[in-house]
Amino acid sequence: MNQTAQWTIRTEGLTKQYRGVAVVDDLHLAVAPQQVFGFLGPNGAGKSTTMKMLLGLARPTSGTVEVLGEQLSSRSAKRVLPRVGSLIEAPSFYGHLTGRENLDIVRRIKGVPAAAVDEALATVRLSQAADKLAREYSLGMKQRLGIAMALLGNPELLILDEPTNGLDPAGIHEIRELIKSLPRTHGLTVIVSSHLLSEIEQMADTIGIINQGRLLYQGPLSGLEDAGRLVVTIDDAEQTAAMLLAQGWQVDHVQGSEITLPVYEDSHVAQLVSTIVHAGIGVYRVEIRRRSLEEKFLQMTEQTPMSDAALAAA
Repeated sequence: MNQTAQWTIRTEGLTKQYRGVAVVDDLHLAVAPQQVFGFLGPNGAGKSTTMKMLLGLARPTSGTVEVLGEQLSSRSAKRVLPRVGSLIEAPSFYGHLTGRENLDIVRRIKGVPAAAVDEALATVRLSQAADKLAREYSLGMKQRLGIAMALLGNPELLILDEPTNGLDPAGIHEIRELIKSLPRTHGLTVIVSSHLLSEIEQMADTIGIINQGRLLYQGPLSGLEDAGRLVVTIDDAEQTAAMLLAQGWQVDHVQGSEITLPVYEDSHVAQLVSTIVHAGIGVYRVEIRRRSLEEKFLQMTEQTPMSDAALAAA
């Protein structure tokens, strides 16, 4: 990769319309080198369309795509795309050929040495099944074969679209561990899409959340962590809330026997509890409640669905 390039992928105002409907809308992505970037969003959010534009498989309606330090165009694609590996949707292979034979076809097309086949098989842990017919592979093995094809030629960027889709738990674990290891073992950048937060949070360094074609969040997972609320369960919530408000405390919500306040420092929480107890009011529980990452994700993406035409195009 161009050593002066700050970003492996950068898009500016990237937009794709089908029949006048934007399935990707003014997207500004910035993916740093040698990390796993999780591209997260519900089905039909625009993830696959974005990835196709990153690979030159779909032409943007407007905006720009920069890959490995170069702006992607019909002229630069011949230089840039050989440095990129990808697996979009399901892997393609010849079922009547072995895994090794399938890889040999791809490596000839890419013009890489024959030794690259064994290296790719070892990376995805298919060496022992190399001479088995591809049609006899399990779904997880087929996914790993597809990733091996994408890794031929030592790409600097790997783009994977829903690589764990349809796999059983063991297969998901295998693919996840493989993806996590690639930046460390091969020094490359991985962009992996999924509609499952639980998968992305176990493998990604940073994430981007897309919904209805628009980028809702980009950054570390820690940036989605909820500050939480201080919840006090007591005898008489209404009376206690009125007393606390009169003394200058901030009370956000009262429901049943619970009072919700901002998360105060420990010393202030001790003072709060002491104030309530000295007023003769029983305190049963003091806790901090935080929304899970999944709840935060669902809140961000629960919006009006795309039209049928846009959903099909995305």
